[in-house]
Amino acid sequence: MSDSVRLTVLYFASLRDAAGRAEETVQTDAGSLREVYEHLRDCHGFALPVERLRVAVDGAFARWDDPPRAGSEVAFIPPVSGG
Repeated sequence: MSDSVRLTVLYFASLRDAAGRAEETVQTDAGSLREVYEHLRDCHGFALPVERLRVAVDGAFARWDDPPRAGSEVAFIPPVSGG
């Protein structure tokens, strides 16, 4: 079991709409960024699976199996459409 860490989570586009906020602070003992997202997906009812998203930590793209680091800013980035 991992130690509990506090993260700032940023939401964009459809995730922001579903969560009803652009960011939140969470306390988690998840072992990976994937587990953090899956927990928040269950809480907020996000429709997008991880395979459709990118994840960034402190402004740099990260891997889903990376562990969350205390005090980090984690961004979940859905696909964007352009025209």
